[in-house]
Amino acid sequence: MDRQKLLLIFGGAFIAATLLTWFLYSQTVAPKKDKMVTVLAATADLPAGTRVQKVHLKKIAIPQATAPRGTVAEEAQALERALLFPVTMNEPILSNRLSSVTGADGVASLIEPGKRGVSVSVADAASAGGLIQPRAHVDVLFTKTGSMAEAVTSTVLEDVVVLSIGRNVEAAAVAATGTAAPAAAPSTGNRSVTLLVTPEQARVLELAKNQGKISLALRNPKDAVKSEEVLSATSETIDPGLMLRTAKARAMATGRMPSRAAMNIPNLQDDKAWAALVGEDPAQRPPSPVTMTRPAVEKKEPPKPRAVIDVFRGDKHVQETFQD
Repeated sequence: MDRQKLLLIFGGAFIAATLLTWFLYSQTVAPKKDKMVTVLAATADLPAGTRVQKVHLKKIAIPQATAPRGTVAEEAQALERALLFPVTMNEPILSNRLSSVTGADGVASLIEPGKRGVSVSVADAASAGGLIQPRAHVDVLFTKTGSMAEAVTSTVLEDVVVLSIGRNVEAAAVAATGTAAPAAAPSTGNRSVTLLVTPEQARVLELAKNQGKISLALRNPKDAVKSEEVLSATSETIDPGLMLRTAKARAMATGRMPSRAAMNIPNLQDDKAWAALVGEDPAQRPPSPVTMTRPAVEKKEPPKPRAVIDVFRGDKHVQETFQD
């Protein structure tokens, strides 16, 4: 083999080794340049219900591989549409977080199809001490006012979502440390709470708030258990003897005492009633002791005298009787 052929062989091997080394380096060590895409992002923290304007939007470049699905690239696709969820600064605007083009603007776009927003006026003391926030889950309690004997509290709605507190449709802001920002001091007056309900529940809620007092009970949003029947509490629940005392007081005021059966008082002279009261079995109860009584003795009248003689001794007069 001549020298020229050896040079060609070594030259080809060198070139092949160089190309292989470059390929391996570019795939493993050399920095990769990802393909970037331009999307719209928020210029500031925007609450839910905000109608998007030009001042709310800016363009940012993000890697195409990590871009979330549904990003918006053109301003025309986002302008005049309402945010269904809050958006933070520099967060990309997503189409599924915007209301439809032909939909309602503002807070009305947050109402799900088939639901209604109904407001009730409650005080902080009747809304878990002011701890209820938007998007919380609550139970609605209705209290029928009146005298103690007529008062009743019922749970009319369960697991209802709070849409807003007043005009605030977002919960209290959370700081970077993970703790909630200090809330304002609770007000002494009433505040408006808007609830998301069905049309049937809206009618029940409207009737309840016009016929008595409404209060809200905060519940765990993961607790989806509902009662099959309406739960109620009456005066007998907290004071079992109230009805008996009320009936007795009315009877004494009118001068007519009710019967023992009407007052639900057991007859203690009855063995069965006594056994039921003390929790005994009438069949195992020993017989009552027999009381011994003396027979009645007939009184006999004294015999009548045979003769009555008047005896006079001076100024004294004595009658003497004689028997046979």
